[in-house]
Amino acid sequence: MMPEASVFDADVVIVGSGPGGGTLARALGERGVDVLLVERGDILPSEPENWSADAVAGGRYRSAERWHDAEGGDFNAGVHDWVGGSSKVWGACLPRFRAEDFAEVEHREGRSPAWPITYDDLEPYYAESERRFGVHGISGSDPTEPTRSGPFPHEPVAHEPALARLDDRLRAQGLFPFALPLGVDLGAGGRCVRCHTCDGFPCRIDAKADADVSMVRPALETGNVRLLARTRALRLLTDAGGRRVAAVEAEHDGEPVLIHGRSFVVSCGAARSAALLLASANDHHPHGLANSSGQVGRNYMAHNLTELIAIGPRASGATFQKTLGVNDFYLSSPGDGRPLGNIQMMGKVHPAMAGRLPRAPLAARRLLAPRSLEMVAISEDLPDAENRIALTPDGRIQLRWVPNNLAAHRELVERARRMLRRAGYPLVFARAQTISTSHQCGTVRFGTDPTTAVLDPLCRAFDLDNLLVVDASFMPSSAALNPGLTIAAQALRVADLAGLVSGA
Repeated sequence: MMPEASVFDADVVIVGSGPGGGTLARALGERGVDVLLVERGDILPSEPENWSADAVAGGRYRSAERWHDAEGGDFNAGVHDWVGGSSKVWGACLPRFRAEDFAEVEHREGRSPAWPITYDDLEPYYAESERRFGVHGISGSDPTEPTRSGPFPHEPVAHEPALARLDDRLRAQGLFPFALPLGVDLGAGGRCVRCHTCDGFPCRIDAKADADVSMVRPALETGNVRLLARTRALRLLTDAGGRRVAAVEAEHDGEPVLIHGRSFVVSCGAARSAALLLASANDHHPHGLANSSGQVGRNYMAHNLTELIAIGPRASGATFQKTLGVNDFYLSSPGDGRPLGNIQMMGKVHPAMAGRLPRAPLAARRLLAPRSLEMVAISEDLPDAENRIALTPDGRIQLRWVPNNLAAHRELVERARRMLRRAGYPLVFARAQTISTSHQCGTVRFGTDPTTAVLDPLCRAFDLDNLLVVDASFMPSSAALNPGLTIAAQALRVADLAGLVSGA
């Protein structure tokens, strides 16, 4: 006999506590809205392993969930199930998308479509998101920087000596490196200690601006937001007419849960949000919830990423090195004028992270790591309807993804190699990600035409009266920058304009 389901109720039910769901929960809670925040993960513990390269490389904080690929094989999904989502291990680089990213852009292998909103529509919410995340930065050094209504909330994070030298050497090449916008609690009274375990690691002292620290915890402090952790949403149930979501069917610690609400927001991440809508098919919505367009799950995008490890003749002394970026090739290449992408420093590579130098024995990695600087080249992955999230017959996620725009990415990597060699690093190793779940987006995209988009410009489903999707799913293109700040900015815009305060 099945156990009876526990029942919960709220005006607004948000499924997922990452940068979208967490930010929306805080914004609504501050407006006095009764919110239930549902998260499949738990609160990430503060423990010594947070700063252990062996523990992190061994997958201690990564979900064990496996997805299928197009050929029927399976792979680790590479996602993180915690309050705050995968932002618990991000590097807290929080750039704004460029103004040009909101317009149609021609690439070598196709076009990225225009968004139904402009940069100016999002600019005030970018500013508020930067304030809430406590972003450090400075205007004027990035040649692609969009207009701003005000300065960054905090001064830029200063380069360590090795990065300052690199900055000088790049400028000597005619490039315009800039200070990465970073969400870290650094400065007078700040908690950040500029350690070597930031990018890719949980922060043991809560000095990193993630969706948990910056959004969920302040949301709970309003007294209007409740958190239901360790709760996996299984499907959304509609009312008799099929026009409204009535409840979320879920499991809390393995026991059945039924969650009622007036409005429902799905914020599970691009792959899982699409999967939840597809799994919620019923007689009114036989192809999945909100899927009359047939677009749910389609146009999956994940950035083309290549890690570069530059080896110099002497120890770099770098510890907290994720402070410098290069956007000289973001909007156009010197060759044909088409975009290539972004280059930025990433967190310090530890010898235990063998995958980044796969053929090097541990002794060699220990020798090379102190002499290295690490960067990542990021190029846009263009929307393709055949790149998609689907469900296997037993309900597991299947990712069908063939990367594109690779010629531009290869040129970006080569230009990054060249600039690093000219800067005094004669050995530059490159490792491209093969099947990528980094910065996933695009599976439930927004637009103005319900035949080609799932959501309207405020992330409300065209097919249902009380369903929204607020995470990277809504993005019609991926740009070539970390999407976290854009997700949060859109969540604030949704809170401001989508009618959720009144429970509409």
